[in-house]
Amino acid sequence: MNRNVLIIALAGLFLIVHNHVSAQVQSTQVELIEREIIDTIYSESLQEYREYWIRFPENYNPQSDEKYPVVYLLDGFSLQNSLTSVYDNYWGHYLPHMILVGISNRVNRTRDLTTSQIKMRRGSAMDAETGGAGKFTEFIENELIPHIDLSFPTTPYRTLIGHSYAGLFTINMLVNHPHLFQNYIAIDPSLDWDDQKLMKQAKEKFKTDNFEGKSLYVSLAAEQLHMFDENITIENIMEDESGFTLFARSIIDFSNFLSSEDQNGLNFSWKVYHEDLHGTVPLPSIRDGLIFLFKWYQFLSPQKYNNPETPIEDIESMLKNQQAIYTRHLGYSAPPMIEEMLTGYGYMNMQMGQPEKAFLFFQLNIEHYPKSANAYNAMSEYYQSKNDLTNALKYTTKAFEISGSEIYKNRIKELESMKK
Repeated sequence: MNRNVLIIALAGLFLIVHNHVSAQVQSTQVELIEREIIDTIYSESLQEYREYWIRFPENYNPQSDEKYPVVYLLDGFSLQNSLTSVYDNYWGHYLPHMILVGISNRVNRTRDLTTSQIKMRRGSAMDAETGGAGKFTEFIENELIPHIDLSFPTTPYRTLIGHSYAGLFTINMLVNHPHLFQNYIAIDPSLDWDDQKLMKQAKEKFKTDNFEGKSLYVSLAAEQLHMFDENITIENIMEDESGFTLFARSIIDFSNFLSSEDQNGLNFSWKVYHEDLHGTVPLPSIRDGLIFLFKWYQFLSPQKYNNPETPIEDIESMLKNQQAIYTRHLGYSAPPMIEEMLTGYGYMNMQMGQPEKAFLFFQLNIEHYPKSANAYNAMSEYYQSKNDLTNALKYTTKAFEISGSEIYKNRIKELESMKK
């Protein structure tokens, strides 16, 4: 078989095994686990209740010691489908397992997300209360984040996503409260707010403050840059001085500034979405933004993992390097791959007739996920493939002790009968 064809075939085999393993994990471990919770928290800062939702990753097991980075989504209920759709499609190779939290902004949205008080906007009186971002920040910092961290298995590695006014708020968090989050996605942010007050402040801050370890992704919806003049394009918009283009010009000005200057360590990228409107741009922005923010997470040289000719010593070296990358970025020790991928590569190597590599992946899986029944069962199947029924029974028994699953109970009986 041609080498390239072989690699593609093996990659396909891995995907099949990966899906099989994921289904097995779900059927044996998390059948009764509630994946999503909707709740409310009372805020002393806001003097009101605030609704939120929380969604657990695919491998969530309350019996495990594993902890997860957290993504916080402003306008959480209106943008929930966009975030969960992106996450469900890209976790594994592109994104780590994470806890998702959506914060409701259906009530007092303008008040909570705007960074200064104004009376007029775009030539009209502002009827809504404005400038409450300080109080809303207090709610997130002193009430919501501590509540989430106390209630669920989180790590301090956090991402904040906001659209429009919430995008303005997101940039304000980076500029004035950078200790709370590592990553920021500002989608079509309202940087024109209050005569670009925050944008001007941000430019000065980026010249003086240290933003090492922080990442920001900004997007602009450019399908309709001027609601009354279709001749305004991304190429000539900066020549226009009307209030109708101030919103887009502010984003372009801010993004060009960050792109052209050394901003004290900030990892920055931005994108113009030519075919999107303000209301449609969140979905592609969340996708591209998360992939950019977690570019370091994408494991290196997947072809080498798939290639049966890669020496096991190279595999071990790549895994150690990958673990070092994850640990450096996250700030705490992390496995070189998520459980599903370690298990999947183990099974793939078994089917390719590479038992030493299979054992390496299964062993690492147990080392990093010692409370996973699936990890022990995979090792059991490895030993069974070697006709070592004693160890196969040992590891299946451990899987049953962890999960209590009838699947493993029946497998124990099967292995015992095979030993007789």
